[in-house]
Amino acid sequence: MTELIEVSGLVKRFKGNTALAGIDFSVPEGTVLGLLGPNGAGKTTAVRILATLLPSDEGTATVAGYDVATQARQVRSIIGLTGQYAAVDEYLTGFENLEMVGRLYHLGKKESRTRAAELLERFDLVEAGGRPAKTYSGGMRRRLDIAASLIARPRVLFLDEPTTGLDPRSRLGMWEFIEGLVQEGTTILLTTQYLEEADRLANSMVVINHGLVIARGTSDELKAQVGGQRLEFTVARDGQLAILAERLAGIAAEPARLDESNRRAVIPINGGSEVLAQALSLLEGSGVELVDVGLRRPDLDDVFLTLTGHSAEDAEAPAATEGAATEGAATEGAATEGAATEGAATKGTATKGAAHRGGTGK
Repeated sequence: MTELIEVSGLVKRFKGNTALAGIDFSVPEGTVLGLLGPNGAGKTTAVRILATLLPSDEGTATVAGYDVATQARQVRSIIGLTGQYAAVDEYLTGFENLEMVGRLYHLGKKESRTRAAELLERFDLVEAGGRPAKTYSGGMRRRLDIAASLIARPRVLFLDEPTTGLDPRSRLGMWEFIEGLVQEGTTILLTTQYLEEADRLANSMVVINHGLVIARGTSDELKAQVGGQRLEFTVARDGQLAILAERLAGIAAEPARLDESNRRAVIPINGGSEVLAQALSLLEGSGVELVDVGLRRPDLDDVFLTLTGHSAEDAEAPAATEGAATEGAATEGAATEGAATEGAATKGTATKGAAHRGGTGK
């Protein structure tokens, strides 16, 4: 299978801080690679470098054989990019947004309008297409944003936290849209902190922390690194977790993880339901009152916790290093070189004036 994205030894520094410390990964054509990691890990920096919006300091990266540093124009002609926040002009209608992006990609007026109509239908936005984007819900704005990234039929799509801020129903709908793109042969690099999203969409995953790749593999391969099943207990009163952990130390494959604030214990085990029965027997007469008991396989959150030292929920705090440092470079050259999906529409009302003045060929 052809590797459509190849990254080798990629390094990026910002004012003494190393955002990427020599990462390597590749993405086979027609597949989805999930790039996982806490905020500030380097995910967005990697995407911006691959999208030619930010230069690297060391290493190489190619997209469809084109070097992102020396062949930026060719790269931009075959990619689409959707950032963490919908990059649409809220004063333009949905149709006008898509038409504008088409013209920024150097499509003719007729082709831009035809493509805009096609994408509005595909993303279930026909009825809303004549309304200003500022009247759209979060899910509608996100769909419009992804539609804009597809205006030039890209071979490669970069989705940087595509479902950030969406409610569960809108997120599920977005997953279905993404699955449809993959079925059509689009190659996707997906960054996300929603581990169930990566579990569903990604063929393989790369976990980044502090600018380094710390794990890679399929979902099942990563889960296998964590080990076997887990016993989960929730106790009724403070102080009971320590008693529970002491009583069950003999059957634990690893030390119990205790969450005092939620009165919850997670105990890795070697075995299944028979070990659960043994655990309940060991707790008899201990005075520990159980509110909930469960036996489950490890999930990606266990992987995340094991590899990075904290859960995905804990990793969602904002990180200034990655976002702020790349902000300035993100828009440079976007409109003129073809990477229009994130550049022109992100900076306030400038696109409104351009569109109505004819600057995009409207």
